[in-house]
Amino acid sequence: MDKIGIKKYIRTITDFPHEGIMFRDVTTLFSDPNGFDLTIKGILSSVENTNIDKVVGIEARGFILGGALANRLNCGFVPIRKSGKLPGSVISQDYELEYGHDTLEIHLDSIEPGETVLLIDDLLATGGTAEAGVKLVEKLGGNIVSCNFIVNLPDLGGSKKLADLGLSTHFLCSFSGT
Repeated sequence: MDKIGIKKYIRTITDFPHEGIMFRDVTTLFSDPNGFDLTIKGILSSVENTNIDKVVGIEARGFILGGALANRLNCGFVPIRKSGKLPGSVISQDYELEYGHDTLEIHLDSIEPGETVLLIDDLLATGGTAEAGVKLVEKLGGNIVSCNFIVNLPDLGGSKKLADLGLSTHFLCSFSGT
């Protein structure tokens, strides 16, 4: 699947960060002005006519997308970062990813109860990182109206995991395999 013709901008690096992983590198997409514009427009089209109070981006490539989207949507941007990176009061969520474990954090005062949230990251694999982000937003009382990603790796089960949670999920393209 390639809804808007962006696969050609995404580089694949074999055996990174571990042997057997096919890393889908979106930095090549970001570095091309046409590819980046297509990406932002593609994501925006999936949330047309939706009131978004905050765009929440997951570290680190979700920051690049989230800032641009929040600007275009005229709403706030909230970063979700790895443990120990945010100053001030935070809440934390542990999670598993396709090749390890980690912890994400969000500022305690970043989302008001009832605010509508667009969750954004570059890629959905096993869904562990996205699920942790969802849990953080929900702990603060936010209402996730959409989870958006550039790339889906459906063979790894993340899209099913988010669907099973009842979340609206959108992708611009998919790649088979790991």
